[in-house]
Amino acid sequence: VSVAMLVMHGAAWLVLKTEGPVAARARSFGSIAALATTVLFALGGVLLWLGVDGYRFTSEVVTDGPSNPLSKTVEVASGVWFANYAAHPWMMLAPVLGLAFPLVAFLLFRVGREVLALLSSSVAIFGIISTVGLAMFPFILPSSIDPKSSLTVWDASSSHMTLFIMLVVALIFIPIIVAYTSWVYRVLWGKVDEKAIRDDSGHAY
Repeated sequence: VSVAMLVMHGAAWLVLKTEGPVAARARSFGSIAALATTVLFALGGVLLWLGVDGYRFTSEVVTDGPSNPLSKTVEVASGVWFANYAAHPWMMLAPVLGLAFPLVAFLLFRVGREVLALLSSSVAIFGIISTVGLAMFPFILPSSIDPKSSLTVWDASSSHMTLFIMLVVALIFIPIIVAYTSWVYRVLWGKVDEKAIRDDSGHAY
């Protein structure tokens, strides 16, 4: 699923940025990868339902206590990774996006809508990754050796001081990253063709 998904997205970006044979090849591979993404994602869901046990708490969930993975008890049971979707039906939006938007991207590849194909691929990736996160919540890193040692959102959190320091660091560096990324997109804007590559005008290519 991951390989197909990333090939789809990379191809969408290549179609947007190139012309001629390169764009045509990217469109072809992107179309195949988009179909493969939907099929493999659906197959993965079926395999998860039939053959992969999930984890759930058997003790009280402590959300405001010390970060100690061993303070809980966890059991392994079949079908548990789908429990969040049964309890919160709105979460079904994530797998729907993950299944539908690769098909939308496929259609947009075929009709030559470059920007919309890239956006559809982005929505598909968001849906697929969100599906995994929502299915596992609150588990972040399940332990196959000792289920109660699995890390969850609450027992893997940092201290208030660490989170405050990271907030300050983020407030300083995120604007710098945004400014740098914006500059890179400005410099590399537009399609890359043979003429642009051969043009000796000091561009990034």
